Amino acid sequence: MSRISSTFAQLAAQGKKGLIPFITAGDPAPELTVPLMHALVAGGANILELGVPFSDPMAEGPVIQRACERALKFKVGMKDVLGFVREFRKTNATTPVVLMGYANPIERMGMDAFIDAAAEAGVDGSIVVDYPPEECEEFADKMRAKGMDPIFLLAPTSTEERMAQVGRYGSGFSYYVSLKGVTGAGHIDTREVAEKIAAVRRHVKLPIGVGFGIRDAATAKAVASVADAVVIGSRIIQELENTPRENAVKAVQDFISGIRRALDE
Repeated sequence: MSRISSTFAQLAAQGKKGLIPFITAGDPAPELTVPLMHALVAGGANILELGVPFSDPMAEGPVIQRACERALKFKVGMKDVLGFVREFRKTNATTPVVLMGYANPIERMGMDAFIDAAAEAGVDGSIVVDYPPEECEEFADKMRAKGMDPIFLLAPTSTEERMAQVGRYGSGFSYYVSLKGVTGAGHIDTREVAEKIAAVRRHVKLPIGVGFGIRDAATAKAVASVADAVVIGSRIIQELENTPRENAVKAVQDFISGIRRALDE
């Protein structure tokens, strides 16, 4: 059983919902990435989603686009991201880390080289926005062979066929995008999310994490009532943007702690 599957099994046994925060590696500064990862765990995160900076992050709204731009100014690339995970693993061997990003950095490194390096660093899974499941059987098989989970996205527009493909090739959990649009956009209709997740569950026998548009404790709690986990990204990046760098780690931990309390109520 992978670390991600084990984490969701433990949450289910405790009657709790998962909290999956996202930060962009290297933002607001490379030396803060690992301390921020530890702060998220201390605040109550169950799984960490670490964004790989990319110059054309097509699924991201302006907030995460800015985070990518800041990280790229520090020349943070895939090898640096894996280095952050390796450093994190020196003192945390249990919290799953999922890389989220795009195909280009993986293709540039080479699929096999990426998978080997990710496994060695202690990565637990990957979300590659522009890797559709029907084109990823080999990638998914090789990830699982190294003990990592290929995680795929589903959206309000996903067809029954796409859901079945995600059920066939994905593992760990499935990421349901709650909105038509980019990260940080719009307002979530929990009733619509519940209806769509019910359809997804007919095809995908994995925990469902919901992201895009979760901005506060009330929204997180509402979404958690119909999902297995909530994913929060843009709101955390905004916290970093609005906080002096020397206070960033504490601010992020405090924010996540508030979300954790709401989920546990």
